[in-house]
Amino acid sequence: MTKSTPGVTDLNLLRVFMAIWDLRSLTAAGDRLDLTQSAVSHALRRLRTLFDDPLFVRTPAGMVPTDAAVRLYPPLTQAFGIINVAVQQLARFDPATAERVFRVSMSDMSEFYFLPPILAMLENTARGIRIEVTNFPVESVTAAMRSGKVDLALGYVPGLDPGCVSKTLFVDEHVCVVRAGHPLRTLKPTKEELAGLRYVYASTNATGHRMVEQWLEELNLKRDVVLRLPHFVVAPEIVRNTDLAVIFPRSIAQRFNQNEAFRILPLPFSLPPIEIQVHSHAQFSADPGIAWLRDAIYEMFHQPGF
Repeated sequence: MTKSTPGVTDLNLLRVFMAIWDLRSLTAAGDRLDLTQSAVSHALRRLRTLFDDPLFVRTPAGMVPTDAAVRLYPPLTQAFGIINVAVQQLARFDPATAERVFRVSMSDMSEFYFLPPILAMLENTARGIRIEVTNFPVESVTAAMRSGKVDLALGYVPGLDPGCVSKTLFVDEHVCVVRAGHPLRTLKPTKEELAGLRYVYASTNATGHRMVEQWLEELNLKRDVVLRLPHFVVAPEIVRNTDLAVIFPRSIAQRFNQNEAFRILPLPFSLPPIEIQVHSHAQFSADPGIAWLRDAIYEMFHQPGF
């Protein structure tokens, strides 16, 4: 298969291979590795020479791997896993003295729910820790964690590859939220009563919330949407001062209802559960820092029974 075999000095070339495999794009691979597209193209040319194969073929759908690349990918994945474990096992992590940046993928709703308690905990126990929040599309989260671009993913992230390790925090559900003095006085509204309300539609990049909107459409729940927002943060204040309603995850509704200014009403039909989890990748299972942050989040937010 090969004219020559890359040695240790070619490790960065193999990282380029893995990035192109994950992202199917030279430009995106360069962004991940902080390389220019020309540098990635040069690295790919060297890889093609080393392995005597095109490895990736440009198509309208992106860079498609050849049969040789498909055969090369599993042993490279295993090799990088061994390297990562060796490095991680030698690392030491003391949260009280550590200075490290953790990259966490989460939606805007997850930010609202998780970040205030997490930052309060870090303020008290790990002042040298920094958090960078990213929001990867759900289909890209596995690759981002496998490559080390993301340390943890937090929230509802369905469809992850088997290499991801997930711990369930709780199972969320969506509810209807109105102000405490809303004219609708029932504790359990019917589908017809919900259809008779006027709504705020709050956009979010939370995967679970988008799926619930799709499920509501499939149930033919017609809503009179008075206001559409490009974000969700201002929606509670609008609902508190009007007779408009909003459909939110229960966890979010309970968080902003601490002063009991709202009524949280169950939906009169069953929807698939939204499993809220903290995710990491097995490739970094020996990283003591990632393990510490993952376990700290689990201890803070895990609800009994899940």
